[in-house]
Amino acid sequence: MKKKVTIIGGAGTIGSILVNGLSDTYDFVILDKNVHSTSLPCHAIEVDATNYQDLLDNIPKDTEAIINLLTIKSKDDLKNIDQFHKMTNIHFVASFYLLHAAVALGIKKLVYASSNHATDYYEKDGRSTLDRKITIHDYPFSRGLYGVLKLASENIGHIFAGEKENNLSVINLRIGSVLKDEYESVKKQQRLHHTLLSHEDTIQLFHLALQSTVKYGTYYGVSDNPNKPWSTENAWEELGFSSDVNAVDVLNRNIEGLEKG
Repeated sequence: MKKKVTIIGGAGTIGSILVNGLSDTYDFVILDKNVHSTSLPCHAIEVDATNYQDLLDNIPKDTEAIINLLTIKSKDDLKNIDQFHKMTNIHFVASFYLLHAAVALGIKKLVYASSNHATDYYEKDGRSTLDRKITIHDYPFSRGLYGVLKLASENIGHIFAGEKENNLSVINLRIGSVLKDEYESVKKQQRLHHTLLSHEDTIQLFHLALQSTVKYGTYYGVSDNPNKPWSTENAWEELGFSSDVNAVDVLNRNIEGLEKG
């Protein structure tokens, strides 16, 4: 029997990639406020993740793992109070609710889609401003509220995972750049030549996170691109992640496909 995995905020790009790539391995359920915008081949439930009771009522009781893909775009969130609260509700309050719900429902694994923006102070135009790759041990300075809240959610996950009675494993994946149409995006944006996490590598990384026995871990999610800004050494050592398709591969295989056509 396939393990049931509930994806919160799964109607977006990464949710689609995971469902299409891993449905033979997992029984996915999507919880999202915008389920009507998805045509994915799995059960989808309309849920407001900022409502704790709504989560408790709709997360299937036989769920074995949760993937938190919640995100929201904002502008001027450190100047506009309403935008600040919208960001905080999605990127911190809902993260806390999901951790709490996992414990309440006896779910033993939560994979959190964090972000490279937790340390974006050290990155410019897809390159590390340090003399080396950025690691999870570098103090997490952020340039904006988004990165600050992603880090805060990582840290509260550390508390939940550290309490033995919770019996909860939390894996944070600091995602680089995952695009719906990665070829067109990489072709147009130079930064993506360094920061891309390809579809194939996205599928592999989340699968390894779901299967891992690590109690609590934080890892950068980036393909093995030339001059990538972040280190994936601990992802290889602890999860077994080894990039299969990088930005150069994405560009080359599409060029080759056009030539054959």
